[in-house]
Amino acid sequence: MLFLLSPAKTLDYASPLPDLPHSRPGFVHDSEQLIEVLKAKSPRQIAQLMDLSDSLAALNVARYQAWSPRFTASNSRQAVLAFNGDVYDGLQAKSLSPEDLAWANEHLCILSGLYGVLRPFDRMQPYRLEMGTPLAVGKTRNLYQFWGPRLSHYLNRRLAADRTPVVINLASQEYAKAVDRAALKARVIECVFEERKPAGWQVVSFFAKKARGTMARYATRRRIQMPEQLEEFAEEGYAFDAGASTRDRMVFRRRTQETS
Repeated sequence: MLFLLSPAKTLDYASPLPDLPHSRPGFVHDSEQLIEVLKAKSPRQIAQLMDLSDSLAALNVARYQAWSPRFTASNSRQAVLAFNGDVYDGLQAKSLSPEDLAWANEHLCILSGLYGVLRPFDRMQPYRLEMGTPLAVGKTRNLYQFWGPRLSHYLNRRLAADRTPVVINLASQEYAKAVDRAALKARVIECVFEERKPAGWQVVSFFAKKARGTMARYATRRRIQMPEQLEEFAEEGYAFDAGASTRDRMVFRRRTQETS
């Protein structure tokens, strides 16, 4: 069983690193193709393509120019320690034991616009490239076309030894739809996190992102192997709602959290 996560826009390349294993991303050649296209664009073009401020566009143009197919301790760090957004606030990777992180490395897949998919220990260099970016590469019009078959084939290989392959989707819609479901030879289960509001049960983006990371942490620490085991998830006040769920859509709800 594999768990899909989204990346984060916020990155951390400054805090001290624990002594952990590292590996090379699996799609470096494909990343090089994307980088070559991005390197040819001006800061203004990057700003327009990604809807960025001038300062963020300039920062990322510099990142593309500095990007190298050689991943070292000085230019990269493990993906699970480099991403620093809401999902990763929930995952709290730095507080996981080495044994937990080793398990996570075998079961968590971080989808990425530049790297395709990253294992937690895969080194990555800083970048900004959302999966929804309409970047044309060769004969493909966008990143969904570029990555779709590659991601499905990768997941199929990772799941080949499983008698009943399952993918637990903890990624956002923007990233999850990059996986070509028609080519994926696995059952996909969506995890949905809802808050009680005056208008009814709603998905609140900020809380849902953190909950996805918290679910990934829960699965990691308990070595979850079967989807049914996720029904016991009760972190941060959430509880599984069997009545609102279906076979391939697990709904978790809580009543205590208010939107700020």
